[in-house]
Amino acid sequence: MTKLKIWKEERSWEEAERLWEEKAAVARRLKPLKRLPILPSIPGITPETQHHLKLKSLFYILFHKEGWKIIRSFCKHPLRYGLRYLRSSFKKKSYIREGDFFYYGFSSQKAFLEKAADPESLLVVGFSYCQKPHECPSGRFTPDCIRDPDNLVCSQCPIGKAIHALPERAIPLLIPTIHYIGEQIFTLTHQNPAKQILFLITACELTLEMFGDLGNMVGALGIGVRLDGRICNTMKAFVLSEEGIKPGLTVLTDSTEAKVLQILRLLRGQ
Repeated sequence: MTKLKIWKEERSWEEAERLWEEKAAVARRLKPLKRLPILPSIPGITPETQHHLKLKSLFYILFHKEGWKIIRSFCKHPLRYGLRYLRSSFKKKSYIREGDFFYYGFSSQKAFLEKAADPESLLVVGFSYCQKPHECPSGRFTPDCIRDPDNLVCSQCPIGKAIHALPERAIPLLIPTIHYIGEQIFTLTHQNPAKQILFLITACELTLEMFGDLGNMVGALGIGVRLDGRICNTMKAFVLSEEGIKPGLTVLTDSTEAKVLQILRLLRGQ
């Protein structure tokens, strides 16, 4: 990962963030990004979509054209994964929610940070492609991200800022589909059987609902952060988004973004 020279270990968090924001302000003057109306936000998951959502999620994950990747990974440890999935699916909710934060396997942010302090844990930090600006040099519907500190788009992108602020050991992922993040978590689990997979990912509420049982099945623990703005609140909108049809932008609210950055700061030990 390319690291911004201003985000050095010897610099304080406050100084590094100030320098980043100064650079972003210059980029906004030179190349302002397209800003589609964000508000009013789309309401949460519709009642019709919420009805039997666990079954809809399972059907979509398994029978989508990319479902074979999940099935292949499942078959490596069918008994273990099967029991975990059943245990999770019988719960009313696969998470504990606190505002925009969904805790999977944890009761609080403090518990997550305590576990993340273990050097034997494997930390994955993922961002929904829906957050990418329309001018993204890597394209929106893609897991690619150049996060170039000299690019006028990257220096304005909140994803770029977050990735450059990550601790060195974190694995950043850009998430185009639910199958992509599922496959990545499975792969990391199979490659690192002795390590606990921890994740911090941004996604719309519907994805966080659908991802829960899958994450619990793999044994990954972490935090999902709810996006606001032009989210998907129906299965139809979700499926279109999974095909790359997503003209609207999703964002973290200012207060939620500040909390996410605070988590990254604590993960860096600053």
